[in-house]
Amino acid sequence: MNPNGKKETSPKNEQMANEDATNLQDEQTNATEETDASAKVSDELNALKRKYDELNDSHLRLMAEFDNYRKRTLREKSELIKNGGEKAIIELLPVIDDFERALQNIHKSEEANDIKAIVDGVELIYNKFVSYLSQQGVKAIEAVGKPFDTEMFEAIATIPAPDTEMKGKVLDCVQTGYTLNDKVIRHAKVVVGE
Repeated sequence: MNPNGKKETSPKNEQMANEDATNLQDEQTNATEETDASAKVSDELNALKRKYDELNDSHLRLMAEFDNYRKRTLREKSELIKNGGEKAIIELLPVIDDFERALQNIHKSEEANDIKAIVDGVELIYNKFVSYLSQQGVKAIEAVGKPFDTEMFEAIATIPAPDTEMKGKVLDCVQTGYTLNDKVIRHAKVVVGE
């Protein structure tokens, strides 16, 4: 102890006290840095969680929209299949009306024996029906005199050709074939010369 009543410190003790103070200061700095780093990680984690929640919500909404779209298109498709022939049926109703009128006139004409009027009426109905079919893209396949083609015709019989030019050609058509927009929907049943 010195005369003033203070404890004398040795340079060694002083150096240790300085080192302790420096270590304490370093620990405080490290603790502050760790707290700052922890806060940054926490902020980044919160930002990533918000982004994840946004993307997940967007994904769920998109899936729900797609499911609704799929259900709606299936419903529309089934309605189209169910009522797809509606226009064709409506267009055929006048032909049925003409047939009904023709049948009524046939019953009336039986007494008068007016066959010519009956034939004319049936021909008018036939022409009206063929006209409707051609508007829809349906055409009769011309067969007689044409070379036999398995894509268009179905041979039901072969007979000797009347002359050599008719060999391999259609001599007679038993049942008319039809095409729809140039696609064969019913083959013509024909007799072919051999």
